[in-house]
Amino acid sequence: MTRKAAALLVLLALLFAVNTPKVLAAPPGITFFTPYAAIAVTPGETITYSIEVRNQGSQIQRFSLGVRAPEGWTTRLTSGGYKIQELAVKPGDFETVTLTVEVPLKVDQGNYQVQVLAGGTPALTLILDVTEKGIYQVELTTDQPNMEGTNRSTFTYDLKLKNSTPDTQTFSLTADTQPGWNVQFTVDGKDVTSATVDAGGQKTIRVSINPPSKVEAGTYKIPIRAETQNQRAEVVLEAVIRGTYSMNLKTPDDVLSTDIYAGGERRLTLQVENTGSAPLKRIRLSAQTPAGWSVQFDPDIIDTLAPGETRDVTATIRASEKAITGDYVVAMTASTPETDSTATFRVTVKTRLIWGVVAVGIILLVAAGLSWLIQKYGRR
Repeated sequence: MTRKAAALLVLLALLFAVNTPKVLAAPPGITFFTPYAAIAVTPGETITYSIEVRNQGSQIQRFSLGVRAPEGWTTRLTSGGYKIQELAVKPGDFETVTLTVEVPLKVDQGNYQVQVLAGGTPALTLILDVTEKGIYQVELTTDQPNMEGTNRSTFTYDLKLKNSTPDTQTFSLTADTQPGWNVQFTVDGKDVTSATVDAGGQKTIRVSINPPSKVEAGTYKIPIRAETQNQRAEVVLEAVIRGTYSMNLKTPDDVLSTDIYAGGERRLTLQVENTGSAPLKRIRLSAQTPAGWSVQFDPDIIDTLAPGETRDVTATIRASEKAITGDYVVAMTASTPETDSTATFRVTVKTRLIWGVVAVGIILLVAAGLSWLIQKYGRR
């Protein structure tokens, strides 16, 4: 080799040494340790490792740090409150490094590796067992979507709104119902129209539904929605109306007054009408009367009354013999365990004509007697 060729080779070697970046490899004597080398995690979970880096050599060791993780996973290496890329450890000493790993929400079930690199070389391998398949969506669910009651019932459902996204979301709450239905949303004991759920969190929403008073018997589906501009979740609730229970106790001419003589009786025709949408069973007739009065019904129990059907009942009122002239109140009620109706009558007690004649006769006799006495003894 000529002198010129040798000089050229030396020059090229120097240039290569100057322009090649320095790689910090993991020095001998450096060990990495954490007690939790393999753990079970769930989608969206954040795990924090405390890693001890010990220098078992006799010189200060300085080396680069890095993390190798599956695609889509987020990791951070910090120490002393700083994000670090290199670490220096004194001989016979150790430093503590914190590794934070965020499991993505959208991830398949299975085992995943996260490696801590020292000088570009794997120095610590961590195993994370994702126990369930992750999703990137919102869910609105309930354990009990079906309720049964009457038109007077309040149907109460507890919903779970789960936000399986990486951002806090505020959801508007709506219900798709027919006219006359009332729907109220409650969160944390407060009536609301929206709910805010943290990323990866969930919130319980109570839904209270009141049907219209004249709702027909049947099964009603009520879609409930929680939605943002980009996300939407829905659950369909079901309210089963057994039927509306209502009745009307009245008279054929709607007149609620009558008269009676003391000690006498009066018969009235009543009508019991089923104004609801469900059959009424074992309708009992009863009355509240003044002291010494009574009311008898024929019949006093109606076994069944279909919706829209009307049944006549005869009520016989007996007034007390000691009743004096004036107005009295008699309340008659038709009732079942589900509903009742009351008709209040004004009953006027009248004096019999014969007693009036007798009273007038007595007055005339007393007057005549007084006149005879005056004529006979008045002159003395």
